[in-house]
Amino acid sequence: MKTANREKSYFNEIDKIVYEGPQSKNPLAFRWYDENLKIGNKTLKEHLRFAVAYWHSFCNKGDDPFGTGTRNFPWDDLTNPIDRARFRMDNAFEFMSKLGVPFYCFHDTDLVGDGSVFEIEKRLEKIIPEAKILQQQTGLKLLWGTANVFSNPRYMNGAATNPDFLVAANAAVQVKNALEATIELNGSSYVFWGGREGYLSLHNTNTKKETEHLAMFLSMAKDHGRKKGFGGTYLIEPKPMEPTKHQYDYDTSTVISFLRHFGLDKDFKINIEVNHATLAGHTFAHEIRMAADAGLFGSVDANKGDYQNGWDTDEFPTNIYEVTEAMLEILQAGGFINGGINFDAKLRRNSTDPEDLFIAHISGMDTFARAIIIADKILTETDYLKIRRQRYESFETKTGKQFEEGKLTLEDLRKIALESGGPLQKSGKQEMLEQLINMYI
Repeated sequence: MKTANREKSYFNEIDKIVYEGPQSKNPLAFRWYDENLKIGNKTLKEHLRFAVAYWHSFCNKGDDPFGTGTRNFPWDDLTNPIDRARFRMDNAFEFMSKLGVPFYCFHDTDLVGDGSVFEIEKRLEKIIPEAKILQQQTGLKLLWGTANVFSNPRYMNGAATNPDFLVAANAAVQVKNALEATIELNGSSYVFWGGREGYLSLHNTNTKKETEHLAMFLSMAKDHGRKKGFGGTYLIEPKPMEPTKHQYDYDTSTVISFLRHFGLDKDFKINIEVNHATLAGHTFAHEIRMAADAGLFGSVDANKGDYQNGWDTDEFPTNIYEVTEAMLEILQAGGFINGGINFDAKLRRNSTDPEDLFIAHISGMDTFARAIIIADKILTETDYLKIRRQRYESFETKTGKQFEEGKLTLEDLRKIALESGGPLQKSGKQEMLEQLINMYI
């Protein structure tokens, strides 16, 4: 059996990443992300709360439906799953420490590999104490944990929504253990992504029963976490399709309705992924606004989709305009509490050098840092908010306010319309606001 050489580092040739400023041409340095720069009463580090996705960064080898992996991680050569987990974790914490992010995120199987739910349970019992020590040594924290209850063949028909009760029971074992691991590592949140919580055909699916089972499962998990002392936020991550044709958590508005219908909206908020918003036919900013309007904005999975590809490509974010629009919404929503910005993004298959993983994260972090600086200036130096507010001034007058307060009838509205002589045409100033964003970029 091949065992680990824990002194061999995959990232040993890369030094600590530092801020060099906008004039730097060094691909292994920050140009915009100065973690100590203050916006309002928070530093960029406190505002953005960056996290590395354990699964894409340290588990994904670049394989796709048409070819095997292109990246050769040294820990994948080990046959003992615990040795492999330890070696991978050492390298992961080295990478994240050198990058300078404050947080990371994981699925249970990212840490210890897949298998039966009780094999996963036994491995977690060995690895979580070691992860806790590494957190203490490096200062890194867990943004959120979750369970992978979608990859293993037992979940081919879903987890909590599976028509076989014993599959739901197995999923509960994984969620219980992943939730307890998150608590042990002092995670800020716990995420539920229903990777296969949906259906392919109505002909063999009882949708009412499945959504009720999903609500029951989430309620049980919520109660278990609270009983164990979890004071963080539970998060639901919407996705419209892929791998199932119809996901029950299609988009933010669908999740809001689900949570309110089953009385779960007091404990759960929403984790919004950019590429999932695109697949749902929305913008990233739209999904944030919908969650914020409902008081359910929680966290963000940062990436981008490819406009020519109709699937979840999970590319690192580089679109300044898109991210600036999102940061405008996040700042107006009051920013993150327990959430943050997790780079749920992966290298392209032909990016095979260890430095590529650093460069991708640096680029993404700089994109968000530059965007929040721009968004803050727009909100504090321009009429951006005033222009929107002025469009609704008529609802601040006597009759408009009475309408909002529910004090008028349709007969009252007819009388007001008759006496007013008709409304005046007013410009929405859309192009002016779009120009304003470009001016500051």
